[in-house]
Amino acid sequence: MDIFSKIAAGEIPSYKCAESEKFYAFLDINPLQKGHTLVIPRREVDYVFDMEDVEIGEYMQFAKKVAVAIKRAFPCIKVGMAVLGLEVPHAHIHLIPMQSEKDMLFSNPKLKLSDEEFKDIAAKIFAEFQQL
Repeated sequence: MDIFSKIAAGEIPSYKCAESEKFYAFLDINPLQKGHTLVIPRREVDYVFDMEDVEIGEYMQFAKKVAVAIKRAFPCIKVGMAVLGLEVPHAHIHLIPMQSEKDMLFSNPKLKLSDEEFKDIAAKIFAEFQQL
């Protein structure tokens, strides 16, 4: 079981933003912006484009709902999406609130947030997600 599967299963703590039977969303612990969220399938699959067509469609619909929740919790121009996936062998989407395209540069310094700040951010996104 990889680290993201352990997070989705609750074996490793995370700042949960949203979940369904098939997908899980949680805060990136090295965020570029407040609200930077990772969306993963619960099923272990290394690469997004290895997913079956129906599954990837469901994944994108779940990610869209998470992005709407992020935008409501952290007003921004758009929520950017990045699929990188080299650092962890588990498909994942980065959703990042953006005021400009520079907010999506992974070479930018990462925010240093306290546990309380992470909990507050996750709670705001989770609350918005529940209303959708």
